[in-house]
Amino acid sequence: MDNKVVENIYLLVIITLISVLQNAFFAQKVERECKNQKIQTSVFERVSCANRNCMDAYPTFLALMWCAGLCLSQAPAAFAGIIYLMVRQKYFIGYLGQTSQSTPGYLFGKRIISFLFVMCIVGIFNYLLVRFYGSDYKEYVETITSAASTLLLLP
Repeated sequence: MDNKVVENIYLLVIITLISVLQNAFFAQKVERECKNQKIQTSVFERVSCANRNCMDAYPTFLALMWCAGLCLSQAPAAFAGIIYLMVRQKYFIGYLGQTSQSTPGYLFGKRIISFLFVMCIVGIFNYLLVRFYGSDYKEYVETITSAASTLLLLP
């Protein structure tokens, strides 16, 4: 594989692999809870539901993270990806307690998904500007996106 290609995607690959490990952790929690309980209890239901909810949003997260990283800038997309994984972990653990404890993780995750979506749109829009008008604003947009990605840390 070409070094230039790897240089442009290695952060996204690392975040993707970490997310796979996180999915394995969630699946292991479900399996362990299933084996511990002969009958389905509320704990098993919560673990199973939390895992299902995380898996429902997973393809959207991956698609947006890769699109944002390829179309605009890899570093802010990877940063948003790692923050999303931490939020998803908080959501999963919060769901094991009371479902109301998972709400902050859910809302924060939606904000990160929205940020990645905006990155995708801006990257595609910049590509169209370059293609049809010859104006390239990618450097300016990357600077703004890098600065804006730190705002994701605000509650």
